[in-house]
Amino acid sequence: MSTIKDSVAADTKQEFTITVYTENQIGLLNRIAIIFSRRKINIDSLNTSPSEIEHIHRFNIVVNDTEEVVRKIARQIEKQVEVLKVYYNTNDEVIWQEMALYKVPTDVIVEKVFVERLLRENGARAVVIRKDYTVFETTGHREETDKLIEVLQPFGLIEFVRSARVAIIKDSEGFNSKLREFEQKEPGQEVIEHKIPTEKDKALTL
Repeated sequence: MSTIKDSVAADTKQEFTITVYTENQIGLLNRIAIIFSRRKINIDSLNTSPSEIEHIHRFNIVVNDTEEVVRKIARQIEKQVEVLKVYYNTNDEVIWQEMALYKVPTDVIVEKVFVERLLRENGARAVVIRKDYTVFETTGHREETDKLIEVLQPFGLIEFVRSARVAIIKDSEGFNSKLREFEQKEPGQEVIEHKIPTEKDKALTL
């Protein structure tokens, strides 16, 4: 029975965050994007930033697909020479946030006190206040930032923009521990991240 359930779960599409640790090299982002486009997989969110290790960058890529497809994509990305390690996680396995900015007419905020109250209730704060418009900022999950769009639309929402996802893996000691593990390997026992694929590996690729 458990085998049947596992099979069903593997075939069910859900949101995954793919975390990529990589050297900062020109052209890598384009090559990673091609891996998704060739398989007609849409990237819902893409964030790149420095990581906890100097000179090592971290990508957070959000996709909605089955675990089997995401696992194969992660393997393909890890074959890139500059890529050090790739992880993929469900939303339950990461702590994540997105930032959003909202521009609204200042006179509406001044005249309608309850709008300002709604903004406070949604955790928004003013970052720019001008005579013609005010910009508010908030962070949260997608449904939370979308809710505030609905609140502000009737009051003349001028602009809205949302950042890509930033995410931290819950049960992870960070990539520093992985590097230490590599360094502790004796000569001849080093971990080879980019080996030539075997026939079995080829059979698992898309």
